[in-house]
Amino acid sequence: MKHPNPAIVAQSAVRRLPRWALLLLCLSYVCAGFFGRDAWRSADITALGFMGVLASGASSWWTPSLMGWSPETPAVLPYWLGAWALQLAPVAWPADLVARIPFGLLLGLALLATWYGTYYLARNPAAQPVAFAFGGEAQPTDYARAMADGGVLAFIACLGLAQLSHETTPALAQLGFSALLFYGIAALPYRPVGPHIATFVGLMGLGLSGAPTMAMLYLLGGMLVHWLDRDNGRTSNTPQSTQNKDLGALLAYACVAGVIGYQLDLWRWKLEVPPFSWRTVDGFAQLLIWFTWPAWPLALWTLWRWRWQLWGWRLHRHLAWPVWFAALTVLATPFGSNSDRTLLLALPALATLAAFALPTLKRQVAALIDWFTLLFFSGCGFTIWVVWIAMQTGVPSQPAANVARLAPGFQASFSVIAFSVAVMATLAWAWLVKWRVGRHRAAIWKSLVLPAGGAALCWLLLMTLWMPLLNYAQSYRSLVQQASPLVGQEGCAETGTLQAVHVSAFQWYSNVRLVAANGESQCEWLLSEPGDNLEVRPSVDTTRWMPHTLLRHPVDKAEAIWLLRRR
Repeated sequence: MKHPNPAIVAQSAVRRLPRWALLLLCLSYVCAGFFGRDAWRSADITALGFMGVLASGASSWWTPSLMGWSPETPAVLPYWLGAWALQLAPVAWPADLVARIPFGLLLGLALLATWYGTYYLARNPAAQPVAFAFGGEAQPTDYARAMADGGVLAFIACLGLAQLSHETTPALAQLGFSALLFYGIAALPYRPVGPHIATFVGLMGLGLSGAPTMAMLYLLGGMLVHWLDRDNGRTSNTPQSTQNKDLGALLAYACVAGVIGYQLDLWRWKLEVPPFSWRTVDGFAQLLIWFTWPAWPLALWTLWRWRWQLWGWRLHRHLAWPVWFAALTVLATPFGSNSDRTLLLALPALATLAAFALPTLKRQVAALIDWFTLLFFSGCGFTIWVVWIAMQTGVPSQPAANVARLAPGFQASFSVIAFSVAVMATLAWAWLVKWRVGRHRAAIWKSLVLPAGGAALCWLLLMTLWMPLLNYAQSYRSLVQQASPLVGQEGCAETGTLQAVHVSAFQWYSNVRLVAANGESQCEWLLSEPGDNLEVRPSVDTTRWMPHTLLRHPVDKAEAIWLLRRR
């Protein structure tokens, strides 16, 4: 029995999302969070430390090392990118901002690759909408473009994307290169050169960014999908040997990436089996629900509405490839040390699956999404504004008191630029809501406009109105600068048991000259991580070192460092 295609779309429903609006949304989302702040705790500042030592020549490029510490993630390419940016940029530019530039481009690459990956999957003949008896159905190219717009909107709307995609960490590099690999396999039947380049670069980049195993598993699934997808959109006069050549090229890419990863010692066993308990299951479920919202319910709806094509006797690329990509990542998430950073890689595929739900949504479901999104993000935006007003004026008193309690010592400041951007973002949200409630809008991507716009609004408001507060709470600057007047400009301090994250913070945001503890140093000071109950660690030789000052973070009292003086 042949089951009907669930996509019934008229040509009037595939109108283009204005390019200027889409580009402005993507640009504002990418730029917010990369400017006007320090590197934050703790992966962000740690990665910056490795970039700094590479740029200064204090470490080997093949095996980055920071005062004896190796990166937690066995990666090299993300640190290379930051170091190259530091070396090429003018000296007058803020160094921590310069190091973020390649990562902003990687986030832009992820958005672009998600758009094109969704576009080419929607070009698949099995993904096209049903032909009407008297014409008027959506044209293939217009339909694919509208679906790609929906995929990018779903990607931006994912709540877990905001913070992790604006850090200078290997996780963002993995996201950019995995999205590029996702696009390469999706577009393989339609372009002779571009998808091969994208696949190879994505595979190599993902491996050099610390995820060679995931890269190989992604490619394995892509090869299987490409081999089994007989109705893959190629023209009828395309020889079958072309598909075999594609598979041979993919296998060659895998071999090259595998050998390079082995030579650089990037193949590490990082599988950590968590204890099976209700707490573990509940924590993973909560992460999965909020991190991938709102893509995951739409993706599940896609699997249900397109189930006859997904589970039928014939494999179809537009479903099989994103399902493999997303399912593999979700299954790997609980077995990694950083579950949220692993789950980040699933967002391009989940966003694509969410886009394929759009042609099948009923009017009542679309209205429910709109009303929930409107209330949720309007409430979040209102709360952000109220707290900001309280920080500036002290009214309302309760939010002001909460800020003073949670961030003691914080002094609010007013920025005309930040305030202007926040006002424009709020007005844009009001206009977007007005546009969405218009009954004459029939575009299939309309149900994701408010989720994407709301997520971008709240992120922009946080990164403008709340930036001083968040920077005060998340930066190590206020902690490490306490040591500068004590050590003095001419003094130095041994690193002792200092962790890599704090070594990096001292190197970037203080004037203290650090020296590795080797028994031969004549430094008068020693920096050491505290032990239990913030006491001096037993490993510190108290016959040589005398506790002087406990440097404490103004917000997180558990973040502390002992400054000891030589006896």
